[in-house]
Amino acid sequence: MNPFQVSTGTDYLRNPFVVGIVLIATIVFGYALATGGFTTAAIAIALPILFYSFYRLILNPEIGVTFALILNFFVIGMSRYIPVKLGYLMDITLISIYFAIFFQYYKKKLDLKPVNVDLTYLAALWFAYIFLELFNPEALNSTAWMASMRGLGFYMVLFIPLVQLLYKEPKHLDRFFMIWGIISVIASVRAWMQLNIGVDQWEQKWLDEVGGTTHILYGNLRAFSFFSDAGQFGAAQGQILIVALILLMNEKRLKMRLFWFVVMITGYYGMASSGTRGAIFVPLAGGALYMIVNKNVKVMIIGGILMAMIVIFFTYTTIGNSNYQIYRMRTAFTPEDDASFQVRIKNQAIFEDYLKTRPFGGGVGHAGERAKAYTGETFLSNVATDSWFVLIWAECGIVGLFLYMFILGWIIGKGTYICMFQIKNRELWVKSTALLCGFFGIVVASYGNTVLGQFPTGLLVYASMAYIFMAPAMEKELIAKGIVNKTLSS
Repeated sequence: MNPFQVSTGTDYLRNPFVVGIVLIATIVFGYALATGGFTTAAIAIALPILFYSFYRLILNPEIGVTFALILNFFVIGMSRYIPVKLGYLMDITLISIYFAIFFQYYKKKLDLKPVNVDLTYLAALWFAYIFLELFNPEALNSTAWMASMRGLGFYMVLFIPLVQLLYKEPKHLDRFFMIWGIISVIASVRAWMQLNIGVDQWEQKWLDEVGGTTHILYGNLRAFSFFSDAGQFGAAQGQILIVALILLMNEKRLKMRLFWFVVMITGYYGMASSGTRGAIFVPLAGGALYMIVNKNVKVMIIGGILMAMIVIFFTYTTIGNSNYQIYRMRTAFTPEDDASFQVRIKNQAIFEDYLKTRPFGGGVGHAGERAKAYTGETFLSNVATDSWFVLIWAECGIVGLFLYMFILGWIIGKGTYICMFQIKNRELWVKSTALLCGFFGIVVASYGNTVLGQFPTGLLVYASMAYIFMAPAMEKELIAKGIVNKTLSS
């Protein structure tokens, strides 16, 4: 075809209506930039994009979950470059998906069977407790509750049903793994750049104002990539490390074996470069659970020997101490010699004495350094929590901690039962077991760091929970379609 006869996007400019829209938009943008500055102009540009995105979301709510999973990795890191609290962008995204579901299924029947399971009810029960904490007599204000309840329970009760309703097919599970793996590789590459090339000016500003005291130790930078901090980064990379390792060991396709090998290696690098000591317990705990779920004596013996060698290496040798990352991980195996660990023990003793007469805690959002922005200088805000479970204990009391531990125990216990005895399809078993072991590793590591409810770990854990509990129904669907042909015994 003659190139002059080919229709292109510029042909739309022949339409006077389109030209008018472009002209009006240009005038609006110019006026906004002149009177309100760049921020106002950016909002003026963003509004049409947001309206169009919401239109696309209503047509296909599934894309909202994909967007949320991707946004989950970058939402905190972007705040270093954009002086706006972008955490609320996740709230808007998740709530918008629910609006999209309403409009999509307003006149159609929505299958709610995947939501009618114990996992959903447990998530709702936990959020109900968090909501009642709003009326805790120890709480000073509701602003602290509003800022902290999202990570504690709001995202859990919102995201699990979205996965169950919109992301329940095997193709969605594969997409979830690919998004997770690819972004994790990018995160480790960014960490390498921080250590070997240097941080950029915005990251340096964050280090100078906030993160320097915890991220530069003895002249060594703890890599944090585009995550909120090194602790979160290290734990997240430890999680993808064990997930990728399990998938790699059970993968037959060469292309995917190479992919998961790269993810595993970069996951290890990211975990080590973060200097987060507790992060190493994510793959160790996950690996231990894998040996149990596998029910293979040979795997148990080999895995047990490897784990024993790792523990001996870090506990009883000094090999590699010249490397700062190895030295930092080694201190996790000798906590009695670590000054910060002793401080944590003292802080827990302080909390224990304070909470004896406060079974419901001191109020959501009232404990730790972050609470000072909402409550000022108080007793709870001046004692470091340093642990996800200690944070819940301090804010929700012993009653809340027991309830939360029961919920996690139920999910881990039933998830283990599902993987050990219910799933027969080999491929589905591998994927479910990888998610279970990664989730379990995060739970163990959360004793030392506040990682479970933070970005991006929180949403990854909640999606893992949903997929583990959906695995039996997913397998039945595969059988109904005649797809299943490989079992655990084959």
